[in-house]
Amino acid sequence: MLKNDKIRNIAIIAHVDHGKTTLVDAMLKQSGLFRENQNVEDRILDSMDLEREHGITIAAKNCSIKYKDIKINVVDTPGHADFGGEVERALSMVDGAILLVDAAEGPLPQTRFVLKKALERRLTIVVVINKIDRKDARAEEVLDEIYDLFIDLDATEEQLDFPYLYAIAKEGIAKKNLDDKSDDLEPLFKTIIEEIPPPSYDENKPFQMLVSDLGHSDYLGRLAIGKIVNGEVSSSDNLIYIDKNNKEVPFKISKMQIYEGLNLKDTKNAKAGEIIVLSGTIENINIGDTVCSKESPLVLKRLRVDEPTVAMKFTINTSPFSGLEGDIVQSNKIKDRLYKETIKNVSIAIEETDNPDEIVVKGRGELQLVILIEMMRREGFELTVGRPQVIFKYDGSKKLEPIERLFIDCNEEFVGAVTNKLSQRKGKMVNMINKGSGRVRLEFLIPARTLIGYRDEFMTDTKGTGIMNSYFEEYREYQGDFKSRFTGSLVSDREGVATAYALFNLEPRGRLFVKPSDRVYEGMIVGEHNKDRDLNVNPTKEKKLSNMRAAGRDDNIILAPVIPMSLERAINFIKDDELVEITPKSIRLRKSVLSAQKRKVAEHNRS
Repeated sequence: MLKNDKIRNIAIIAHVDHGKTTLVDAMLKQSGLFRENQNVEDRILDSMDLEREHGITIAAKNCSIKYKDIKINVVDTPGHADFGGEVERALSMVDGAILLVDAAEGPLPQTRFVLKKALERRLTIVVVINKIDRKDARAEEVLDEIYDLFIDLDATEEQLDFPYLYAIAKEGIAKKNLDDKSDDLEPLFKTIIEEIPPPSYDENKPFQMLVSDLGHSDYLGRLAIGKIVNGEVSSSDNLIYIDKNNKEVPFKISKMQIYEGLNLKDTKNAKAGEIIVLSGTIENINIGDTVCSKESPLVLKRLRVDEPTVAMKFTINTSPFSGLEGDIVQSNKIKDRLYKETIKNVSIAIEETDNPDEIVVKGRGELQLVILIEMMRREGFELTVGRPQVIFKYDGSKKLEPIERLFIDCNEEFVGAVTNKLSQRKGKMVNMINKGSGRVRLEFLIPARTLIGYRDEFMTDTKGTGIMNSYFEEYREYQGDFKSRFTGSLVSDREGVATAYALFNLEPRGRLFVKPSDRVYEGMIVGEHNKDRDLNVNPTKEKKLSNMRAAGRDDNIILAPVIPMSLERAINFIKDDELVEITPKSIRLRKSVLSAQKRKVAEHNRS
């Protein structure tokens, strides 16, 4: 095998908020990419609004850095297990990875998920312990925790002998030892060049490229992105791509580009190891396809992605307010948008149902599906979604369900409340570590279905100070039935406008979701009932007026503040017979069957 010494391809692995995007910013700035007086935004790679709002990386993105005469292609990987498909794609293009860990928090669950994938691919790992300037930094202890993590993930002897550095990413500083003097990232650049192997290739094999990502250009159409595994390519070559059915489809390159900084640069030729972007007659090319020469077609192993574990039903908005707030309401347009998502996102699958207005979307977790819905909402779609359901499997007569490995980090005082709630949800504690700082880390194995809707409860129980993360562990035998919610819903029995008088009288019944002057309709959920059954209520009731009782008196009514309904909270709250109505302007909860009379008849028939 020969090596292309002029290139290094690396991924950056980190938990949410450990400084990954900040480190990439510093690397780009110190590589001389920007002019000294150029105004540059922070978190350059987090280009999506949702990424900036949630503080997470959702989509894997590429850029390149020039260090001396060597090109370093950097792939930014999502840190959340729900975006596992993006992780698989990113790691398929690199030969090594930087593992970035917070010097105070240490390695956290999502770090573990992506690191496991990297170790399975036998990638070379460089560890960077970031934020060593924090007051609560414990860099040496964290290094020991990283060694423990590698051992726990069955790392080889070679992988255990990883190089490590210390960094303050926001100041653009890296150093080999804690006591070293440093004012730039030079030690990190040197370590990457010396430790990360250059891409290797077989000189006897023709041109082969694995499509790891797709893009779109208004001028060029679909773009195929991937690393050249073997051989070299010229923009004048006649190529084919081999799809999942091993069908060979010929195409001509209209433009070939490589990454230069944050932008793409046209090129006529590219060699093995380079990450390239191809455009041409490739309208139907997909992630996992092999691009190769027409004369010597050789297929590469397709990308394998963890299968979906959660499914949600998407359907048109059938409420009385349908079409008032969104531009795109038709079922065929919703389906087209979802099919388009599966092309770019290999970890999402969709399934048609008997109902032409309904489609089932399968993904890796709730967050992944919530982000997809939020993106559609911002694009002007109006739709309705059901409660997330886990995907069961069957081994003969045995029913199997996905089990999550759940990590809880909370103050000692909340341990009792958390363990009590999780034991009710069929969670089994497998580890408990007292950090000695008043905080405890708990580890559970718990069915994925019982975790749905728990996050809000957890934040309430820990007074907003707890940290909760999980990732898919394995399928196990069904753990038994579980009641998803112990409270009922307050359901509006008519259409109208909510009044302060009515809501004030409903407050003792439970927690309200609507404010005075909000429009409501029959079957819309206006609050959470204190008791475990649903209650039909009239939120539009007005005070009967007389000479002694003036309407102006309503101005003196003081209602408890209503927390705005977020998409994630809404999806976690609903029961199996409830839906979330999503428009560009509003998020409403509703019953599947809006008519109170029809619900009553259905309940009578069930009993």
